[in-house]
Amino acid sequence: MSTWVDERQRNVAEDRLFLLSHPPIVTYGPRTDPEDLPADLPAVRVDRGGYATYHGPGQLVGYLVVDVKARGPVDIVRWLEHGLVDALGRLGFEATRRETPKGQSSLAGVWTPDHRKIASIGMRIRGGVSSHGFALNVDPDMAAFHRFTACGLADVTMVSLAELAAEQRTKTPTDAEVRDAVVAGLTRGS
Repeated sequence: MSTWVDERQRNVAEDRLFLLSHPPIVTYGPRTDPEDLPADLPAVRVDRGGYATYHGPGQLVGYLVVDVKARGPVDIVRWLEHGLVDALGRLGFEATRRETPKGQSSLAGVWTPDHRKIASIGMRIRGGVSSHGFALNVDPDMAAFHRFTACGLADVTMVSLAELAAEQRTKTPTDAEVRDAVVAGLTRGS
């Protein structure tokens, strides 16, 4: 990822979004309490904001490498949240972003209307360029989220598109459908 950031900082590459999947792993930022980490999953400290989150098969992970100088970091996170909300709407799932109450842990990410978290966001800005990004739960092993404190939120309930589809008695969107909706949601109006 550092190569991608360096290319963007030197202006030899445009803004980019990389969409991928990871093997099962928990990544965590420097503010994560060690007690929030799992004892039975690999965990790797990374250079991004946010707390511990799971990455694994069945998730769509997006690494956003963009010049943030024109918008600012907060606007980039809001743009990402709104784009993911739009993407989920395109797939038939209602979602929203939430405001973080003053003095509380960050609620950055994408949520269902009943406050279950479906997408986590953790980014780093260095030299005016973002790195890292989001993890959208399509159909991962949701039991992994019960083995650590996700996003620094002890009472958070994580949810997947597969679980929401079952609740709505509809099919889970394919990986290709999710990728296409995310790209459309993040590029609308561009």
